[in-house]
Amino acid sequence: MSEPHPVITVLCPTDPDVELRTPPGLDSLREQAQIRITDPEHLAEDISGSHVLFLWDFFSEAVQQAWPHADSLQWIHVAAAGVDTLLFDELADSSVTVTNAQGIFDRPIAEWVLGAVLAEAKDFAGNYRNKTQKRWDHRETKRAEGAQAVIIGTGAIAREIARLFSAVGIEVIGAGRTGRDSDEDFGVVVPSGSLEDHVGEADIIVNAAPLTPATEGLIGPVTLAAVKPGAHLINVGRGASVNEEELVKALREGPLGFASLDVFTEEPLPQDSPLWQLDNVMISSHMSGDVLGWKEALADQFLANARRWLAGDQLFNVVDKTKGYVPRH
Repeated sequence: MSEPHPVITVLCPTDPDVELRTPPGLDSLREQAQIRITDPEHLAEDISGSHVLFLWDFFSEAVQQAWPHADSLQWIHVAAAGVDTLLFDELADSSVTVTNAQGIFDRPIAEWVLGAVLAEAKDFAGNYRNKTQKRWDHRETKRAEGAQAVIIGTGAIAREIARLFSAVGIEVIGAGRTGRDSDEDFGVVVPSGSLEDHVGEADIIVNAAPLTPATEGLIGPVTLAAVKPGAHLINVGRGASVNEEELVKALREGPLGFASLDVFTEEPLPQDSPLWQLDNVMISSHMSGDVLGWKEALADQFLANARRWLAGDQLFNVVDKTKGYVPRH
């Protein structure tokens, strides 16, 4: 008698109006695996007997509540680059492998960051305001070439940002867990624990770091007080890496000149947040990596990894659960 097929459970959003509520292409696995489609309400029931969990609903916190029922689980794949929502202590201490969507969002987010830099330097917002008022306002803008940038994070997204910055003549250094004098993309990497010692020369500060205990609240009053007057802060990492109360103060009173924000402590950003009222802030709805075809790309990535798992091969994008990200080899 043949062995029963392994069970792959797919956690999908509850909202039926969500585009691509279930990932495309799952039928291609049905000859080798049993596919269960579930939602947060029914995950505790459906995770029992499951060998693989695919978090298509990638920000769901339902896994921790369902964890006591995960009696056969071997692998969790998250359709996102960040895994901070997922890595509760019991999972981190378990033998369950976690993989993520590294590689899907690198270039789109880097393009968004470069676009934010150019939009601020060339005052595109001012051009738009003038257009709505039919106002001709000739003025000078800034050059991107020659600007200095500190990129917080040394992962794949941060490296793609560094490469695009270098292509237009922006000088970069990285900030990571440990410093080093030589790096192929950043040139120099400084310790993020001493960020305040390095942001004073930077025209642009980009947070592209995963959320870990070391990066939570990293950009707070000490760092913000040390930034170069008029500096541009860009956050595409996690909202909790920035102290929003201190950020508002630094934008209102200085020294910070501008902020381009794609992520926030609370999402959607509350209507009463003072960030909405500041003219020197660009707000984006956590969409910097969401380009046309991104959901199909996420599904294809999982299918490729699932075929490797079914064949007994090594998975790619394996997260170091003690660090919260995929280590660079």
